[in-house]
Amino acid sequence: MTAMGNILYLVHRLPYPPNKGDKVRSYHLLRHLQQRHRVFLGTFIDDPEDAQHLPTLQAMCPDLHVERIHARSAKVKSLSGLLTGEALTLSYYRSAGMQRWVAQTTAEHNLQACVVFSSAMAQYAQPLLPQVPMLVDFVDVDSAKWTQYAPAHRWPMSMLYRREGNRLRAYERAMALLARRSYFVTPNETALFLSQAPECEGRVQSMGNGVDADFFMPGPRRLNPFEAGEQAIVFTGAMDYWPNIDGVSWFVADVLPLLRTRWPLARFYIVGRSPSPQVQALASGHVVVTGTVPDVRPYLQYASAVVAPLRVARGIQNKILEAMAMQQPVITVSSCADAIGATAGQGLLRADTPEEFVQALQLLLESPYNAAALGQQARRYVEKECSWQAHLSGIDSCLGRTRDAHPHDADA
Repeated sequence: MTAMGNILYLVHRLPYPPNKGDKVRSYHLLRHLQQRHRVFLGTFIDDPEDAQHLPTLQAMCPDLHVERIHARSAKVKSLSGLLTGEALTLSYYRSAGMQRWVAQTTAEHNLQACVVFSSAMAQYAQPLLPQVPMLVDFVDVDSAKWTQYAPAHRWPMSMLYRREGNRLRAYERAMALLARRSYFVTPNETALFLSQAPECEGRVQSMGNGVDADFFMPGPRRLNPFEAGEQAIVFTGAMDYWPNIDGVSWFVADVLPLLRTRWPLARFYIVGRSPSPQVQALASGHVVVTGTVPDVRPYLQYASAVVAPLRVARGIQNKILEAMAMQQPVITVSSCADAIGATAGQGLLRADTPEEFVQALQLLLESPYNAAALGQQARRYVEKECSWQAHLSGIDSCLGRTRDAHPHDADA
């Protein structure tokens, strides 16, 4: 398809490989934008393991600029925000190299719009206004996430998290007012933001996550990773992410002991990269911490049950959509179920207490036939309601027409 114009796309984390929640969404948004535009991608590497994937991303998006973030020094640098009064997130992602690349790209190419993924990257798009319109994919209300973290931590971290929530909320509101349009992953996240920023009414909308149902589907050639006779309860996700750490820790402490009184062969598999020391400490005879696996699909395909006990997570969880696409019913908390919208009859079971999780798990473990039937309904739901193309097309109408070409712009 012929390109309509040039898009500057700024992403806080390398959008490849799509192996964790935000990277799945940013990757698919990149591919969607590339269907009709030439995309200039500016992004950061914050995980050294991602460096091996740079050639693949470069081939996929030749107009690519990458800056590296060294987590320890970036955290120290971010503390400058305590002196300037700004959110620490902004100074964490501040880079003179990125600023220079954005300025150079703007000078050399006629940009139709700048699409920002995550509020932290809006600091690079703001100086381009009003000549280059800005669209912001906030994904979730990140400020609410930081505020939600505060009660779960001791001082001084509780104070820092609360401060970050307040400062970031003010920044999100300011950027939403400057943007042509802003997006959140669910209607609930949109409503939450508008309750805190009523002046942004009419300037924000929902743009949901999807799932690659062609990739996440059962396959006959995959080997079963579980031991014979065990009943594998599976959780998938990046295991250095606090909501995932909190969720599996709670499940092991409060749910699994109750479950094993009825199902002694139940074993909990925590499947995901970069397990924190807190997660590694959960490993035992009935808890398996896999670390990075080459392919998560066998763990989903052969699981006896899939759970997502995410008590402090926000928005649509890709891990839930992926499991449903793999014909697995999923047991999750009400807030995550609300974000996706499927019912129990469509393979999404709600549970908020240990007793409710055990009850839902027993429903699946006692009747594999019923579990399989619910799994088929789950896949039908995501095939119909959760395609990436259907969700991401919502951004197209706001990209607008290209501006008048600069005489020196070879791409005009």
